[in-house]
Amino acid sequence: MSTTSLPKPDHAAELREAFLAAGFTADGLLDLLGAPAYAALARSETVPALRATRGANDGGLASLIRLFLLQQPEPYVHAAAVMPVEGALADGWLRREGDEVHATVDVRPYGGPDGEDWFIVSDLGCAVGGAGGIGSREEGVVLGVGGASTTLAGITVPIAVGSALDLGTGSGIQALHAAQHATRVTATDVNPRALEFTRLTLALSGAPEAELLAGSLFEPVGDASYDLIVSNPPFVISPGARLTYRDGGMGGDDLCRTLVQQAGDHLNPGGYAQFLGNWQHVEGEDWRDRVRSWVPRGCDAWIVQRDVQDVTQYAELWLRDAGDHRTDPAEYAARYEDWLDEFEARKTKAVGFGWITLRRTDAAEPSIVVEEWPHSVEQPLGEAVLAHFARQDYLRDHDDAALLAGYFRLTAEVVQEQVGAPGAEDPEHVVLRQNRGMRRATKVDTVGAGFAGVCDGSLSAGRILDAIAQLVEEDPVVLRDRTPEAIRMLVEQGFLEPVQGPAQ
Repeated sequence: MSTTSLPKPDHAAELREAFLAAGFTADGLLDLLGAPAYAALARSETVPALRATRGANDGGLASLIRLFLLQQPEPYVHAAAVMPVEGALADGWLRREGDEVHATVDVRPYGGPDGEDWFIVSDLGCAVGGAGGIGSREEGVVLGVGGASTTLAGITVPIAVGSALDLGTGSGIQALHAAQHATRVTATDVNPRALEFTRLTLALSGAPEAELLAGSLFEPVGDASYDLIVSNPPFVISPGARLTYRDGGMGGDDLCRTLVQQAGDHLNPGGYAQFLGNWQHVEGEDWRDRVRSWVPRGCDAWIVQRDVQDVTQYAELWLRDAGDHRTDPAEYAARYEDWLDEFEARKTKAVGFGWITLRRTDAAEPSIVVEEWPHSVEQPLGEAVLAHFARQDYLRDHDDAALLAGYFRLTAEVVQEQVGAPGAEDPEHVVLRQNRGMRRATKVDTVGAGFAGVCDGSLSAGRILDAIAQLVEEDPVVLRDRTPEAIRMLVEQGFLEPVQGPAQ
């Protein structure tokens, strides 16, 4: 693990002020670099950004980009023109070599959900768009913001809470988000350097300080409980704990299982825990049963599998992540064999990736929904997560009779598609499609389509079905008897929302 000293946050406020004054923000980067070069940074390709800053704006925004994102040396006089360079040298943000200064850490401008200008601090070359990639770096490397980080931030429930825990904080991205709606934030990590990076991220972003605790899983917090727990853990299923930021050090998917199982004991009533994770697809076992068994007693759960890779694709992804494809071919092949040996020993044929949300409940029969949804969604999804659990509460409390007596409204942004042969009088089937949130689509029959189309909160479900029965010349008693299951599905998937009586 690296022993390199990190900057002190003593004068982070002055540095932040200089960054903002120079336009060293997410919007400022886009304006100066242009869309193609900005997008290339997200692919860790720096040449377009280097070209865009070459000779431009020396002593201004371009100097900051070259220093803190592209890890290029910058003349002292240019740095001094745009930032408090002596303070940055004294605190350790920069080091000087002759007439040039070098950044000691990666600083990535990052836009918050409400337009905040934040900065994520990580190891050199380890921000998205860092110059060097991960390569063969030391085990204790701390990464910046990536796709997994933004995914977790996007699905986190946007509610005001008294206490939040960011478990495995890394460079502090989730702690930064949590600080916007939590009175007290605790961040933990097995890597002490990560806690120092979190301190820098919060300070440079102008966020309140967090409680920082070193240790694995829930060990650092003892018996403490929280209103919100979030974690982008080291979930990679690998042969050994080689890289701290990604390899959990437990066999197979045991780290994710342990994290989920223990979370229930650390949630306050009504509290949420949200994780990203990997899980094994084992021969002779349904993956849904596997992850369902992880859910702790007394918790509702919504588990969504977003992607599946066979073991060869998975091994290649993470070998490239570590830069092993750039090593000696024989060494690469040996490591590849190690991964495949590990999977073969565990009878693992594929690996799933997805989201896990728990909610502490006092319900006698908790709701556990496990599904696969690899299609595009609209982030942020935090409101959609809250709505999912609200619908589960409603359905749990309403039997079929209560459902028929209830009032519903078609959710906004739902459209109907009719599928059939050109010129046919009647469609083969009807599809309801959401254009927001999870962007689900579901096939319905003509009764279901007619029912959904009429739902505006003015009539009860039973009265709507009675009217439809007259139109299609069907026995209303039979229709009332067979339709609640379809209504329940439309509510559960978010096509219909319950309302309190006739709409006003």
